[in-house]
Amino acid sequence: MRFALTRRAPEFVGDAHRILAIPSKRANKPVLGFLQRKEVDAILAAVDVAAPIGQRDHLLFSLLYNTGARISEALQLTPADVLHRVVHLHGKGRKQRDVPLWTQTHQQLQRWCRDRQLATTQPIFANAAGRPLSRRSAARRLALALQRAQLSCPSLHGRKISLHTFRHTTAMHLLQSGVSIEIIALWLGHEQLVTTHGYIEADLSLKKAALDCLLSPRRRRVPKRSSSQILEFPHAL
Repeated sequence: MRFALTRRAPEFVGDAHRILAIPSKRANKPVLGFLQRKEVDAILAAVDVAAPIGQRDHLLFSLLYNTGARISEALQLTPADVLHRVVHLHGKGRKQRDVPLWTQTHQQLQRWCRDRQLATTQPIFANAAGRPLSRRSAARRLALALQRAQLSCPSLHGRKISLHTFRHTTAMHLLQSGVSIEIIALWLGHEQLVTTHGYIEADLSLKKAALDCLLSPRRRRVPKRSSSQILEFPHAL
């Protein structure tokens, strides 16, 4: 803004500097939400894989959990991005990264692409018209799966769960499995390590484990007064 203003209205540059110097309002930072493993299983089990649209949804949700990909990264995947149990993700700012796949996820992807005879440049996740699936449509499909999953997994009821929650879940489960924060940052494609630190803040179980490593201070025992001292106290006044 400051550079554009310098060219168009240089007389207001001083005002722009004063505006930019105003500190931002502080706000409460929400704790990252994530799913337990049983909740992930419940969502996947709630998808009806008998229909092609259900097979697509199950593959999408499985891929999001496997890779921790952003939904924008997953929806632009093509068969050319899947090679040798590795998926090639195109992230923010034209940054790219490779993430390994479970055997099951890789087989699902191969079978899906083969059965639909997808060309190397076609989107893996498409709508009925063959066009790339939109983020809004994917969110609606997740909402339907959540409605069914709540019947078998009550802990999902009333939760605010989005497609991005799978990304948080992947990071948390990696962290709980002992993977270093540096590797998780590379896995998620975080530019700054401080972005990944939010997952540590959200994991109460890790904090409890850290507390167990910290010895509590010994409680100081207060000596008991003898009955004779208590009786002598009024006489000392």
